[in-house]
Amino acid sequence: MYPEPPAPTCFRHSNRPTGLACTRCGRPACAECLRPAAVGQHCVDCLRQDQRSAPQVRTVAGAPAPRSAAPLVTYALIAINVVIYAITAAQANSLVGDQRRSVLFIDWVLFPPAVASGEWWRVLGSGFLHFGLLHLVINMFALYIVGRDVELVLGPLRYIAVYLVSLLGGSAAVMVLAQNAATAGASGAVYGLFGAITVILIRLRRNPNAMLITIGINVFISLSLPGISLWGHLGGLAAGTLATVGILFLPGWLRVESPATVRLLGWGAVATIAIAALWIVVVSAITLTV
Repeated sequence: MYPEPPAPTCFRHSNRPTGLACTRCGRPACAECLRPAAVGQHCVDCLRQDQRSAPQVRTVAGAPAPRSAAPLVTYALIAINVVIYAITAAQANSLVGDQRRSVLFIDWVLFPPAVASGEWWRVLGSGFLHFGLLHLVINMFALYIVGRDVELVLGPLRYIAVYLVSLLGGSAAVMVLAQNAATAGASGAVYGLFGAITVILIRLRRNPNAMLITIGINVFISLSLPGISLWGHLGGLAAGTLATVGILFLPGWLRVESPATVRLLGWGAVATIAIAALWIVVVSAITLTV
């Protein structure tokens, strides 16, 4: 009589005898180290190898598909705007629109002659200021409604890039066409996101009419009500739209297929719009000093 051979043990837990094995690699494994598969069961090592070798799922913009549906960048932008508004409201001792008494508001508001004198931070900083609580609530509501969808399609990095480029575009338009106005608010960036979501809908072959009507109504309001920066809105709309077109359509127009080149072209388009907006700001500042 020959002694029975010892029972195989789990390849990860040598103290656990097992009669099970991975149907892919054949190694013995305990129940804790196996996962159900279409045929049999696979060990955790084989599953990890499959995950590493599988191509990454990407959106139409070339961004990695988000693991979470939470629009974290949108939440962060809203939080930054709210915090800055709280600081200006505390400094001005007012919630209803008297932010001009705030030191931070005075230092950051977009006033083209001040930019021309060297205060370049106003070009971006003004996009995080608001004239009152109602102004803040309207812009943040629009940012939440539109921004979360744009973020999920473009991905966090492209989304924040389009947001900032839209803000720059709005400031550039103000520098050229509203040189005596004091302008503030996230509206230029939000209008850029209006343009971005419209381009996304067209790229996905969805009906963009609802967004086109929304943009038309908002432009009409900008024309009709005093004190609203029409040029800041239109500049942001143009910059955000063009940047998103560059991300979603330019590679197809150039018939580029390499994923790396597609991403490079998209970033190049965003950078081109940003450089153009900065160039307009610089030229306008120079003309104001002459």
